[in-house]
Amino acid sequence: MLDTDLVDFAVDHARTKGATYAEARYEHQDQESFILKNGVLDALYVSEDRGIGVRVLVKGALGFAATNLLTKPEVRATVDAALKAARTSKRKTPITFAQEQAYVRNWSVPEGKRLASVPTEARIEEIRDVDRAVMALGYKIPARYFFLGSSRIEKDFANSDGSRIRSYSPRLRFFYYLTVVHGSSVEQTHRNYGWSGGWEGIASWDLTNRVLEEAQSMQRSLVEGKKSPEGKMDLVVGPQVSGIAAHESCGHPTEADRVLGREASQAGKSFITPDMIGVKIGSDLVNVVDDPTLEHAIAHYLYDDEGVKARRRYLYKGGLVNEFLHNRETAAAMGTRSNGASRAVNYNVEAIVRMANTFVEPRDHALEELLEDVRYGVYMKSFMEWNIDDKRFNAKYAGREAYLIENGELKHPVRNTVIELTTPAFWSAVDAVGKDLDFEGGYCGKSDPGQALDASLGGPSMRLRNVYLR
Repeated sequence: MLDTDLVDFAVDHARTKGATYAEARYEHQDQESFILKNGVLDALYVSEDRGIGVRVLVKGALGFAATNLLTKPEVRATVDAALKAARTSKRKTPITFAQEQAYVRNWSVPEGKRLASVPTEARIEEIRDVDRAVMALGYKIPARYFFLGSSRIEKDFANSDGSRIRSYSPRLRFFYYLTVVHGSSVEQTHRNYGWSGGWEGIASWDLTNRVLEEAQSMQRSLVEGKKSPEGKMDLVVGPQVSGIAAHESCGHPTEADRVLGREASQAGKSFITPDMIGVKIGSDLVNVVDDPTLEHAIAHYLYDDEGVKARRRYLYKGGLVNEFLHNRETAAAMGTRSNGASRAVNYNVEAIVRMANTFVEPRDHALEELLEDVRYGVYMKSFMEWNIDDKRFNAKYAGREAYLIENGELKHPVRNTVIELTTPAFWSAVDAVGKDLDFEGGYCGKSDPGQALDASLGGPSMRLRNVYLR
């Protein structure tokens, strides 16, 4: 790691030049990834990137600038550029930051087997074994796309409040797309897995069995699947569906910058307004949380990119809007404290309000108990596609793996199950929540320039009563 005194130097220089607040964030990222397409190595990517981003607050205006030239003269010039940006901003309403505790901490994610010690050839062979197992099934699978990537992220953060936080975060990501054909019918799927830690994450995913089970369910859907029933009925959804609903119809609309209108021209609005804390949004059983502190989740962190200590955030609690995701700016605007939700994809962009690991909090029902009370309905285990409007109010989820339920028992697969309803209607229909908590890896995209950040989403199975399927 470089002489990290540069972050202190940046903060000190900004203060001497008149900044009322200053922060400097150094990042060093090593990344390696590859794509295996139909058994052939299609792409290999290796990169190393490092630099410092500086943000200052001057007379109620923010300025940001960044550099990858790590010398004192260049860092000084970067600070001066951030100061100039702040001073030339014309704001009707001055920006203030919520007061937060200063921390001096070092934290890191442990690696059972260091990612840096795993050769590229071994990584590729691991995924080739998965591809060979899939092809050994004997199905017609004309398109197989596998991606495996890793990143090792070092950070050093300092601010004028006295915080100094160093961290190291190793991460793994695997995702795949499969296309299975039977006669004239086609099934497609995609899955995504994420991990904070070392190479042991590969074993924890049990990739071969998971991908084989997915391919087998796709083949069964093609051979045995019938048209999904339509009309009002009960619906049991699996963890993947719970997760995408938690992310899209709870996580995004409770981002405080969206609630305040800042994201309107960049990534959308929110149907939630600042005065809706405590408003009913779902049944009493619904708790949707966002928790950066989850061990091994890909969006794991202990302090955010403003130096605020991370904690679990209850976004919907007991079916009510409970809290928003905040950085220091939005927290001050709403008269509260930050809850550690400020993140950036790299040193060269400003940290903004972001989700981390967003999921429905599990309860105590087994899947069999959720099913046994359903006389006639559908079990949508996973989704193929989703769509939601820019206010995160009207949503649509289309099933991938789904089954008919009759008198509490799973029958044949059904195809093209679609549920289309509003966010309050979805969460209000929940009358039982399972205990089979599971997670997907994901990306969360927002801002301009766009920031596609690591995220995870999940939940348990849930039962929704009397919803309309089409």
